[in-house]
Amino acid sequence: MNPISIVGAGPGALDLLTLRAQERLKSAEVLVWTDSLIPVQITELVNDSCEKIKTSSLTLEDIILILIKKHKEGKKIVRLHDGDPCLYGAISEQICRLNDEGIEVEVVPGVSAYQATAATLGFELTIPDLTQTIILSRADGRTGKPEKENLHKLASIQSSLCLYLSARHVEEVQSIIENYYPSNTPVAIAYRVTWPDEWITIVPLSEMAKTSQERNLIRTTLYIISPTLKIGDNRSKLYSPCHSHLFRSSQRKTN
Repeated sequence: MNPISIVGAGPGALDLLTLRAQERLKSAEVLVWTDSLIPVQITELVNDSCEKIKTSSLTLEDIILILIKKHKEGKKIVRLHDGDPCLYGAISEQICRLNDEGIEVEVVPGVSAYQATAATLGFELTIPDLTQTIILSRADGRTGKPEKENLHKLASIQSSLCLYLSARHVEEVQSIIENYYPSNTPVAIAYRVTWPDEWITIVPLSEMAKTSQERNLIRTTLYIISPTLKIGDNRSKLYSPCHSHLFRSSQRKTN
């Protein structure tokens, strides 16, 4: 039988779907999709005969039963997730339960919101002498995190910090981060990036919570806190004429 395809829809824009994701959608006979997080336009890529099942009101158990039933019927199934399914996609529990039933699963990656936001703004998140590290995380929140990954420890690195699922806790997040980043550190706030109603702005860290509350942002929001969001003259050594590597000798001038 065909494996069930867990497919990343990317951040929302149709043209940011991977070619593999498009192919899986076009051949799907059953689409099980996260309707609260994915634009309906993406689901229109499936054939007219494809059965579409929304999951926003379903439990994991409901979804698994549907996937098992449709798989036993011999259907080609796409389980469509927003962004990249490997990042806050809760796919591990789905894969484990399906594997227990002897059902093979493939995962098709998608562009994540942090990538789409940085691209939209035209900024690089890893710049020499500023930071070479990107941390993807979330506020500690109601569901909690391992203590070794609490926000104090992550912020203390002062890297490019990308926070998902954190808009409801933005005041607490700002109060923690201000202990480690200067108050004028740029923060990109991205709401529904690449959707038709996308809203993105860059504010100082000191205005992160205020701006979020003024816009009533409580979900589908990403924060990028990073010193790289300032225009500067930092450059990579890779393309410097003074730097040599396997394919190029140094052009360093000597007196």
